[in-house]
Amino acid sequence: MRADRQEQDLKFTRRALLMAGAGGLAFLGLGARLYSLQVLETERYRLMSEDNQFNFNLLPPSRGRILDRFGVAVADNRDSYRVLLVPEQSGDVASALDRLQPFLPLGNYERERILRTARSQRSFHAITVADDLDWNTFASINLSAPDLAGVTPDVGEVRSYPYGPAFAHVLGYVQPPNDEDIANNPRDAERLLRHPGFRIGKTGVEIARESDLRGESGALKTEVNARGRVIRELPEQSTEPVAGRDVVLTLDADIQRYAHERLGQDSGSAVVMDVNTGELIALVSSPSFDPNLFVGGISSADYAALRENDRNPLFQKSIQGTYPPGSTFKAVVAAAALEHGVVPPSETVRCTGSVRLGDREFHCWRRRGHGLVNLREAVKTSCDIYFYEIAERLGIDRLHEMATRFGIGEQFDIGIAGVRRGNMPNPAWKRSRYDQGWSTGDTYNTGIGQGFVTASPLQLAVMTARVASGRAVSPTLYRNAMMPPAQHIGVNDDALAQVRDGLRAVVEEAGGTSFSLGGLGIDDIEMAGKTGTAQVYSITAAEREAGVREQEDLPWRLRDHGLFMCYAPADNPKYACVVVIEHGGGSSAATRPARDILRRVVARDPSSRAGVFADLGNDRPGGA
Repeated sequence: MRADRQEQDLKFTRRALLMAGAGGLAFLGLGARLYSLQVLETERYRLMSEDNQFNFNLLPPSRGRILDRFGVAVADNRDSYRVLLVPEQSGDVASALDRLQPFLPLGNYERERILRTARSQRSFHAITVADDLDWNTFASINLSAPDLAGVTPDVGEVRSYPYGPAFAHVLGYVQPPNDEDIANNPRDAERLLRHPGFRIGKTGVEIARESDLRGESGALKTEVNARGRVIRELPEQSTEPVAGRDVVLTLDADIQRYAHERLGQDSGSAVVMDVNTGELIALVSSPSFDPNLFVGGISSADYAALRENDRNPLFQKSIQGTYPPGSTFKAVVAAAALEHGVVPPSETVRCTGSVRLGDREFHCWRRRGHGLVNLREAVKTSCDIYFYEIAERLGIDRLHEMATRFGIGEQFDIGIAGVRRGNMPNPAWKRSRYDQGWSTGDTYNTGIGQGFVTASPLQLAVMTARVASGRAVSPTLYRNAMMPPAQHIGVNDDALAQVRDGLRAVVEEAGGTSFSLGGLGIDDIEMAGKTGTAQVYSITAAEREAGVREQEDLPWRLRDHGLFMCYAPADNPKYACVVVIEHGGGSSAATRPARDILRRVVARDPSSRAGVFADLGNDRPGGA
């Protein structure tokens, strides 16, 4: 019995010693850990504590402005009152929206958008509930903000296009970035792109110069309490955002707006160009759309209306539309004929109204004919029979070579996407496209700007500028662009002078196809030009028998396109203008708008006659 008790006491003593040893070791470990935390790692945890104490809120940069050639803002920024919601702070998003409903009624579509966004992104990213709020709504939400957990009234910037539709196709528009946009940007830009209200360029200059316009974000340091509430801001320890750089265009806002208004709702385009520098003064497509609608997110109904409009308001016709140049192309054919000496200027060709080639009849636009015409008279009266003849003498290869000198079929990079090449055909092109040989009939059609030859209004403006200046100018959209000096086009100056004389006669002499315009209408400043009609549909014999004889008898989409190219002053060219009216029924639809636009351009030039600008309803000239 005594031995058992001693054994038990011994076991207890051993256990007590083990427990005491374990306790001692634990105490030593705890002490070591406390020493490590409080002494060895004190700096690390001090920094971590400061991280919990301070927040850095991203400050988005102001987007750079887009200015016209005189510094007028055509794309700017304005303040926008908005409401943001942070799901992490609001709890249930649907309930948060219910609490907000008395102050800001939201439709089902908007609620679903917000809920969908909350599900697809991280909970600490803010969501824009609404923007562009009126002051009363914004103020009432501010007053009730303490009771609206996770809801933050905010003042941000939104893109503004003061000229609306006039610049829409050139400037493009901005929209919030989507997942694809974010994936295509550098990783360090993700936080900025996800910032509520931040927008990036989607089309036009806005996307082409995105890197210049975007700027660099900053950060505002704030001190917060344990619940995350901001106690104070620390601007001295913050980084200011860097605003995007302004982009200056060659366009003149006054001319751009006027040209847009002058075209009205016609489906067409207008291009105005400095013939010596290649600077674009106007680049208009009509009808257009309001880019401000896209900034905040265009409604499905508005977008559907734009897409379903048969006059294609979303299509940038000035650079993307391609048309047979019609008789405007005769200036190039005339230059080629004189350059290669295939026809002396005094030689005449008899126009009877038609000419037979094989079993096919080729007609002149004037069915009763022009009689005997030389090159000058042929340009002046736009005689098709004359140009069939000299096109055949030249041959397609020489026609092709001369047309490319004047920019037909050339790809121009003006700094925005969508510029189309058009087409200047030759036998190799036709063989590769249709697996057919070239025919004399193809040459006839090319000689009057029909058949396979096509050009955009921009290319026609380049062609006009090169005819007027004799130099291979290229178009540019950005001011101060480093453009090399334009070289001589390589056509005999005397030949170009004779072509220009014919083009002046078109407008300024009786019998010219545009003499009825009455000229430019500015003192003694003359203009030169050339009409053109691009055939869309050939009226059949059966339709003529049924009474379809004029363009007005056809449905709108089957009517011919009307074109007019012109420049002024005729004796010292400075500005070229091209207008194309789709399905206008002929060249007359384009002549007066082009004349009016060119007249305004010339009037804005400081060297124009005194008093002219006032007559046009403006205060003073600005120069173009």
